[in-house]
Amino acid sequence: MNTPAPHTPRDLVGIGIGPFNLSLAALADPLAGLDTVFYDQRPAFHWHPGLLIDGARVQVPFLADLVTLADPASPWTFLNHLKTRERLFPFYFAERFHIQRAEYDAYCRWVADNLPALRFHHQVDAVRWNPERGLFEVDYTQLDTTGEAEALGRTYTRNVVLGVGTEPHVPDPLKPLADAPGVPVIHAAHYLDHRETLLDAGHITVIGTGQSGAEVFLDLLRHRPTGHEKIHWLGRTEAFAPMEYSKLGLEHFTPDYTHYFHTLTEPVRDRLITAQWQLHKGIDADTAAAIHDELYRRTLDGGWPDTVLTPGVHVRTAGRLSTTQVELHLEHTQQHTRTRLTTDAVILATGYRERPLGRILAGLDPYMRRDNRERPRVDEHFRLVLDPSVTGSVYVQNAETHTHGVGAPDLGLAAWRSATILNDLTGREPYPLPHRTAYTTFGLENGLPQIPSARHHRALTPLTEGT
Repeated sequence: MNTPAPHTPRDLVGIGIGPFNLSLAALADPLAGLDTVFYDQRPAFHWHPGLLIDGARVQVPFLADLVTLADPASPWTFLNHLKTRERLFPFYFAERFHIQRAEYDAYCRWVADNLPALRFHHQVDAVRWNPERGLFEVDYTQLDTTGEAEALGRTYTRNVVLGVGTEPHVPDPLKPLADAPGVPVIHAAHYLDHRETLLDAGHITVIGTGQSGAEVFLDLLRHRPTGHEKIHWLGRTEAFAPMEYSKLGLEHFTPDYTHYFHTLTEPVRDRLITAQWQLHKGIDADTAAAIHDELYRRTLDGGWPDTVLTPGVHVRTAGRLSTTQVELHLEHTQQHTRTRLTTDAVILATGYRERPLGRILAGLDPYMRRDNRERPRVDEHFRLVLDPSVTGSVYVQNAETHTHGVGAPDLGLAAWRSATILNDLTGREPYPLPHRTAYTTFGLENGLPQIPSARHHRALTPLTEGT
């Protein structure tokens, strides 16, 4: 196990072990001489366990695993995972380009179980810059199996990478109910934990017309009796809109578009992020078709299913009628009409938001450079822009949508971003990256924007083969 002396600085400390930092850890693993450690307060890796609904698929091809698009020869590929499980031939005959979420989760857990640099049960409390030593100090609490504090520790490191991920978003009108004990208002992130109770509810309301809302609605529909479904599906968007999945549309999830987006002005970037919601917040065409097929099947003997599907609706306020019922005050955004809905359970498929970095990075606040909306500035190498007196780097993963665009949370760019970070960190190119990745040329200035080569004036001495 890679355990240096307590005060020996690491080259890189990772905070959070989701898919993106797991990708970085996997690509860092074979780099000789690179000393890394990754902390996460959870007891083990799990990827959205509350949404591993039977049959739900990952919306990117299996090639968008942790490493393949940067190093297809890596031992940590999805295909090698299948090989170690003696499942290559079944997968070959299944002819699946998009795998199930549960299978992706199992693959990531296999990687996490075998990488030596990961430390679960470690909660990072603070990150500070120590100007005397020219290092970052990372304070953490080691947790026991029950999640209670067991010991305090500190690690010194030349560089940090934040991969703390996102957290479920609960709309303001529903926060008091979602936070209250015993009230049947849950976020879709916890759907499977409450599924049996939800299926027993008299009436169910699903709020949110994106992919998660569609998958939850479909699962509920399939397990409610025909003619007695009693499900409302509501959302703010003006339609149950399909996700943009044309091949040229998907080029917005390429490194080329990421480079281009980063060169735009802040107001243009903010406008684009809002306008491009359908690139990643719509409903997969197969899921939408499955919902329609299921609804159609329920009309074969005459009558209509007891379901209401209404887009263009938002919740103004909400209240508790009894221990088992909730009243939603609704408004239609086009008609400007209002009504009330009484329901026995509410599932919030209202998405996720980037976790605030303020608590962890409070000690770095004097050094951080921010944009006009007080968001951290992030450079082309995924580094926070810090005061020049800070000689180390703080990299971010999935906290840079405002600077790098819709591809920031996309699994398909995980390996490329990890490789970009490692190339910059080491001062060389352990992972050569393609110069062009899209047929679309997004800007006019000199054709394709090119990312600058990795910098060499670093505190970390460039690695050489065999060191």
